[in-house]
Amino acid sequence: PGSTERVPGPVRGRAGGMDLAYVCEWEKKPKSNHCPSIPLVCAWSCRNLIAFTTDLRNEEEKDLTHMVHIIDTEHPWDVYSVNSGHTEVITCLEWDQSGSRLLSADADGHIKCWSMTDHLANSWENTVGSVVEGDPVVALSWLHNGVKLALHVEKSGASNFGEKFSRVKFSPSLTLFGGKPMEGWIAVTISGLVTVSLLKPNGQVLTATESLCRLRCRVALADVAFTGGGNIVVATSDGSSTSPVQFYKVCVSVVNEKCKIDTEILPSLFMRCTTDPARKDKYPAITHLKFLARDMSEQVLLCASNQNNSIVECWSLRKEGLPVNNIFQQISPVVGDKQPMILKWRILSATNDLDRVSAVALPKLPISLTNTDLKVANDTKFFPGLGLALAFHDGSVHIVHRLSLQMMAVFYGSSSQRPVDEPSLKRPRAAGPLVHFKAMQLSWTSLALAGVDSHGKLSMLRISPSMGHVLDMNMSLRHLLFLLEYCMVTGYDWWDILLHVQPSMVQNLVEKLHEEYMRQNAALQQVLSTRIVAMKASLCKLSSSTIARVCDYHAKLFLIAISCTLKSLLRPHFLNTPDKSPGDRLTEICSKITDVDIDKVMINLKTEEFVLEMTTLQSLQQLIQWVGDFVLYLLASLPNQGSPVRPGHSFLRDGASLGMFRELMVVIRIWGLLKPSCLPVYTATSDTQDSMSLLFRLLTKLWLCCREENHITEPDDALIDECCLLPSQLLIPNIDWLPINDGIISKLQNKQLVRLQFGKAPGLVGHTVSSQFDAFVRAPGQPKIDHLRRLHLGAYPTEECKSCTRCGCVTMLKSPNKVTAVKQWEQRWIKNCLCGGLWRKMPLSYS
Repeated sequence: PGSTERVPGPVRGRAGGMDLAYVCEWEKKPKSNHCPSIPLVCAWSCRNLIAFTTDLRNEEEKDLTHMVHIIDTEHPWDVYSVNSGHTEVITCLEWDQSGSRLLSADADGHIKCWSMTDHLANSWENTVGSVVEGDPVVALSWLHNGVKLALHVEKSGASNFGEKFSRVKFSPSLTLFGGKPMEGWIAVTISGLVTVSLLKPNGQVLTATESLCRLRCRVALADVAFTGGGNIVVATSDGSSTSPVQFYKVCVSVVNEKCKIDTEILPSLFMRCTTDPARKDKYPAITHLKFLARDMSEQVLLCASNQNNSIVECWSLRKEGLPVNNIFQQISPVVGDKQPMILKWRILSATNDLDRVSAVALPKLPISLTNTDLKVANDTKFFPGLGLALAFHDGSVHIVHRLSLQMMAVFYGSSSQRPVDEPSLKRPRAAGPLVHFKAMQLSWTSLALAGVDSHGKLSMLRISPSMGHVLDMNMSLRHLLFLLEYCMVTGYDWWDILLHVQPSMVQNLVEKLHEEYMRQNAALQQVLSTRIVAMKASLCKLSSSTIARVCDYHAKLFLIAISCTLKSLLRPHFLNTPDKSPGDRLTEICSKITDVDIDKVMINLKTEEFVLEMTTLQSLQQLIQWVGDFVLYLLASLPNQGSPVRPGHSFLRDGASLGMFRELMVVIRIWGLLKPSCLPVYTATSDTQDSMSLLFRLLTKLWLCCREENHITEPDDALIDECCLLPSQLLIPNIDWLPINDGIISKLQNKQLVRLQFGKAPGLVGHTVSSQFDAFVRAPGQPKIDHLRRLHLGAYPTEECKSCTRCGCVTMLKSPNKVTAVKQWEQRWIKNCLCGGLWRKMPLSYS
């Protein structure tokens, strides 16, 4: 049948709400092929890593290997495939709340926990696990860590982040001593067992298994959710729509170093389609059972199907008063006239008959669902977090409202038929099964949807925040800004928001983001100080007019990190010092004494606080050299400041950064008295000139022009003349800027579908932005550099390196240094790059 008959009444879904961003497929090989596993599962982490399964079929030996694949959405072709070691098919994949660990469970009762090796996003290992021998796992979840936010759409105009994203009181499933949440997982098996494993801080695993209820029965489908009081709710169904959907409360505790599980029965429900006379035996099987969110145990989504059709219902658990017969009302003692309360499942909404549903994806954005929030969301057309996705066997995807189940957007797959005016009888149905999604996941901001289809191909869909409604520019910016702020506060990766940023929006978004940031209190500003710089950098990559500023933001991240590290090496001379640390006192004195002579500023500092071991000073030389080179580069580029295309331009008006450079120059000068060989090396034309004091003098004059943000003056001609002379006095160094990223995001802007293959990096075709930029980046065959240690690696590096998945910065995997000060510097970016991106290991031939 044509899809005109499938949707009674007017079609509410908007076809403009979703479009394909990219698809990535497997290469066909003669001997071994990746085929989709049955069931196929996928999971999407808050760091924008996607994990999914396939079976590797080997033609000769006729055996299957169950693979887990992990991709970063920015480099989907760079897939990390690991033989899971599961003997049976993988039934569940679950990321933890921090996005750094993955659980996989199989049809033999084995559960494995995977974590990154050396913090590399393309290298994973299985460390711990648990097992219920021979009992297939049907539901799996990490225990709740007690962190729950709510996004208030009605407050999206408020100035304070704390009002927009408020913390909800929510207890962890289990706490250690002192209220720290205990880590672990819970799983439900097909025979009606619930198993809980707890990870102790020392690496031990405590596991307990208990029957869900006294009468154990088959569990075909199950899901796990958490209550604010720290309990766990499990929903189960035996797969038949004539049986009730059962709910259980599970309490986990630790008694005498052993894990203990208590269960009790909660009210159950029958799907309405089974009690409706018109549909009585139409849908024999329940195919999907999901709580609407892990932390919403009072709302559940059910889908019942037959061979060709499905129906979806949404239920909610409510407290209701129990009516009492009049006879009893007279005898019973009056207890405050309260009628007894009872928990009962009530149906919220149901769809009409739909095509057969093949996969469901639920929103992860914890949007507040109060009436005012819903009204504001509807008025401003802000829908992320309000829609859930249903995929159908004809290849189409619908987004429906999570409460009313009304259609909000439609996507027609390649094989699904679009509604056309001609009568549907003439069109024969395509022969053979159609390609459709077997598993889907929404991103953490609900702006993207990933689906793995029946050919094992991965598709990435964009979902418009307004579901295709046309908004004015200002409103679209507000929507994206609200979600960017949410990622800034939570620390989640914001790649999926960048999918929607057009080049014309970049300038506005960066300015507005900065305004909102400046409205927060000082403490929060300090916490978010590096994250906002990384966010601005990723936005500026998307427009050719702002591309040079990407370099500036990365240099600023580097400067902040160096400044913190070098200041933290200073030690107070006496232990009973006053309240200020030497670093703070340095900042205070440098901003108070505006003298242009470096030695006069130096005299005011207690030099004994700056005494470090000689080896330490020598090991910091590369970082010190960068500071010296960068100051020289900035001052030399002051005369041609009219060209904002050059990297470094924004520093010339940035009082805070220039102030940091000024402090570092003073510190370096003092260290140079202790060990002259740690000073930055300049190539000067005359032997007598004191290069450092010359640069300090010019830097101070430039800093005085812009030290007050609201009162910036132009540098005077004398200063510009002196800077014009610099190239004749000193050799201006080449600054090694970060390479422009090879990720996919900048290729997706013209809304053309990009086709990719797993394992093959795409060519940089039609990428306009990078062409202007090539002047600043080293060509292939030129010496490579370790961007964070500032060491030269040679033209063809022999050391293994890692690169950042977001900013493309490259550094060596193994540290060449043993000095503690350098270790301290390396600790700053051992887990994540300075911009917050994850590391990935690079092939040795990366040159």
